[in-house]
Amino acid sequence: MRKLLSFVTVAVLGVLISGVAMAAAEAAPAGGDYSRAALAIAAGLAIAIGGFGAALGQGRMAAAAMESIGRNPNAADRIQLPMILGLAFIEALALYAFVIAFFLQGKI
Repeated sequence: MRKLLSFVTVAVLGVLISGVAMAAAEAAPAGGDYSRAALAIAAGLAIAIGGFGAALGQGRMAAAAMESIGRNPNAADRIQLPMILGLAFIEALALYAFVIAFFLQGKI
């Protein structure tokens, strides 16, 4: 699993770096102002990190809640409402990252 994860990471970074180099070569003026390319990268990273973090948080929360309910089925009522509220807050953070990415994309 670790080898697969490292391979995917290297492949994604290679695609990102080559895409940034091509975008910078086309979009940058002769003076070398790369602010538009940096804003595009920041917008992409805002969505990627926000979505990845939210997915990890939601997965861990749901797994912990299901494990707790599995160990003590009588506590399902007391676990379900805080879990749903927590999932809503995590999803709100992902939406904030999405909005920030749109604001950054609008500056390009």
